[in-house]
Amino acid sequence: MLDCCCPSLPTATGRSISLGSNPALPLRHGSTPTPGLRYKNLGKSGLRISNVGLGTWPVFSPGVSDEQAEAILKLAIDSGINLFDISEAHSEMEIGKILQRTGWKRTTYVITTKVYWSTKSEERGLSRKHIIECVRASLQRLQLNYIDIVIIHKADPMCPMEEVVRAMSYVIQQGWAMYWGTARWSQVEIMEAYTNCRQFNCITPIVEQSEYHMFCREKCELYLPEMYNKIGVGLMAWGPLSMALSDTQNGDKLFLPKGSFKTKSFSWTEDEINRNAALSPQGSWGKDRIEEGRRHCDRLRDLAALAEKLGCSPTQLSIAWSLKHEPVQCLLLGATSAEQLHQSLQSLQVSGAQFYFTPGKQEGYN
Repeated sequence: MLDCCCPSLPTATGRSISLGSNPALPLRHGSTPTPGLRYKNLGKSGLRISNVGLGTWPVFSPGVSDEQAEAILKLAIDSGINLFDISEAHSEMEIGKILQRTGWKRTTYVITTKVYWSTKSEERGLSRKHIIECVRASLQRLQLNYIDIVIIHKADPMCPMEEVVRAMSYVIQQGWAMYWGTARWSQVEIMEAYTNCRQFNCITPIVEQSEYHMFCREKCELYLPEMYNKIGVGLMAWGPLSMALSDTQNGDKLFLPKGSFKTKSFSWTEDEINRNAALSPQGSWGKDRIEEGRRHCDRLRDLAALAEKLGCSPTQLSIAWSLKHEPVQCLLLGATSAEQLHQSLQSLQVSGAQFYFTPGKQEGYN
């Protein structure tokens, strides 16, 4: 449940500022951290990261120029963000070029990249061969000596967990990566990986990447906090900006989860989409998604009304709400312009306002 008040916040000079999405707000300059930005240990490791990270998949999406992408990364660094999450080979190449041009010290930022696999591609499964080849290819594209965190995206039921954890330990022992983590793994799979690490004296994962927002709560609120307390796996969340609104023919807005978009940019959703489409009668899967969107319309209208009362945008309120969940050690945000990232960062001040987070039912918030 969400209880909010305080439509404006005092600044360091004592003046009150609105938290709305006014495009005229000036962009920050210099390297002063954004008010509300915090640094936390990721999991129970010693790695310190900002509580907000930059997800780069929209930064390097079609329609965003190289100059715009570089401006977004520079604003992130200037605002105090020190974590860049990379999702695709194209993003690795582009961010590698920017890092070479800017000359930022390697100790000042954290890079996370992923090992993907697909049942329909040549790179099948999470074999030792595939993991090592992926990591070495990422290093070449990034033009870096090491990656801070390598994240395994989706567990592979056809590959022994022992092989996965041994391969990740080898990658770290070679100096190609500092840590490893998981994304979209169940709590059972995470615990299996941890148990194998302990049994075979391998390096344990430190983080799970998971979707988390007002309409997707169960895993992050019920299970991942327990994983942190028991085995030290932290939570890196994504999701507020994936609560996309799509125009319908009658002018209404529909909620469409990120996984409902089948594009090349979201290659990790293809297996899920194809599977759901195959299991559903012809045409019914698309209708189900539309119905799901309509079920969220009323809640989104309530959310927009609440955001208006607070003087902020629904996106800013969504980000602030997610950050208020204590187990979220890092929340990934995306942006296609420096202005959009700036507006998203204003949610850190909403997060610092007087509003209270109470875990509750997934479909309920006030």
